[in-house]
Amino acid sequence: MSTGKRIYRLALLPGDGIGPEVTREAVRVLEAAANRFGFVVETHEHPVGGAALAAGLDVLPAATLEACRNSDAVLLGAVGGPTWDHVSPEQRPERALLGLRKELGVFVNLRPVVVSDSVESASPLRPELVTGVDLVVVRELTGGIYFGASFENPTCDDGRVDQAGNVMEYTRAEVERVAREAFKLARRRRRKVTSVDKANVLGVSRLWRDVVSSVHAAEFADVELQHLYVDNAAMQLVRNPRQFDVILTGNMFGDILSDLAGTLPGSLGMLPSASLGGTTGLFEPVHGSAPDIVGTGKANPLAAILSVVMMLDSLHESDASAAVQIAVAASLAAGLRTADMAKPGAHLVTTRQMGAAVARQVAGDSLPDDQVLLAEQLYSHL
Repeated sequence: MSTGKRIYRLALLPGDGIGPEVTREAVRVLEAAANRFGFVVETHEHPVGGAALAAGLDVLPAATLEACRNSDAVLLGAVGGPTWDHVSPEQRPERALLGLRKELGVFVNLRPVVVSDSVESASPLRPELVTGVDLVVVRELTGGIYFGASFENPTCDDGRVDQAGNVMEYTRAEVERVAREAFKLARRRRRKVTSVDKANVLGVSRLWRDVVSSVHAAEFADVELQHLYVDNAAMQLVRNPRQFDVILTGNMFGDILSDLAGTLPGSLGMLPSASLGGTTGLFEPVHGSAPDIVGTGKANPLAAILSVVMMLDSLHESDASAAVQIAVAASLAAGLRTADMAKPGAHLVTTRQMGAAVARQVAGDSLPDDQVLLAEQLYSHL
């Protein structure tokens, strides 16, 4: 019998390393939001990356891909790790992520970076530089050097690769569509787009700059457009990050710049992402699999939880999305810190305890004010 509730089918791909740990907490928070706001999330877990290889499957099993296509959203943990450094290029776990993006047709990747007063102390930059930062990296996701022609020629006597190459290429249509998404996003924010390229050296970047300028002039003249070379953009990100609103760039430059932006709040463990534009949205933390801290409780689940915020927003569950975002902010303001963000002498919480704190906030239970919380006391029963 129908419950009358909104039902969403979620493909859950925990993946490798800390992926299962942070995904578990993201789902915990998602379930708290569903219970509070009256919808249902049906989660179905599938192997991907190294976890799929360990099960004797391809890095992106056909059944996993089909499940993703038939879902309302996909939540991914992380893929990769040193265990698979020496497998063939076609079977590296990272190929699963590239394949998933391509097969789902998600061509625009949104990576927001926000630095609130409560986390400014975690940043390696001075507070006056980072407090109030609110920017989004819009990264083209299915073109460029990661998807261009490549080769690795094992010409050495011992079989090692002696020559390799990768082609960076874009079509006008590929640049046009991601540029439009960046300009539309800027219209909802502070109406400024900074397009990043290397047009002084690369022909593909000259195409990029020409197309972005054309789209701007024809359709978005009300939005300010700035062009920066990627090396200058990297410097400006750490020198004066508050100047940025929407940063638009290609696949490789976006990968690098968004990771660099992780220094602003102090940790990649704070950076979520959404890959959109295709048949199904793909949501994942920006950080990698961090195999060195697996099982230690040190992993920061907030990037995965904030990816749930973006997922809920894409599903038009705006009240739930806002509630999770507020819960994350409240937990940080209350002093909760995982190991990646804690200063010496800080009271630490584990991956599980941070997830429990956020879920408790989402459910409507308030954390005590005016004190730093000792998670071992408050959440030992969870």
